[in-house]
Amino acid sequence: MWKWIERWATKRRTDAVPGKADDVPPKCATLHNYLTNRYADIVVLRFDQIEGLLGFRLPDAARTQEEWWAGTWRDGDERSCSDAWILAGMTARPNLLAHTVVFECESS
Repeated sequence: MWKWIERWATKRRTDAVPGKADDVPPKCATLHNYLTNRYADIVVLRFDQIEGLLGFRLPDAARTQEEWWAGTWRDGDERSCSDAWILAGMTARPNLLAHTVVFECESS
């Protein structure tokens, strides 16, 4: 619990940095908001739950390539949805066989 409180206090101070939330692609803003406002250091979501938050189907690369979740995957000039969890201060660890992703606070 204390880790979460410390993280929340730090996040509240850094939320005032101009442009931080603006860096998240608009299509992925709901996922970013969900992860930012969770009262947990670890959040596990199924692919269908992520799609429900986003409002669209994840690309095929998200289902087959772990790199897509690492934030190193780019589709041309389009910004990646990985900005949604990276800017929320989290990492994503997918289980492609189980169709789940563990989002974990980087300071945990």
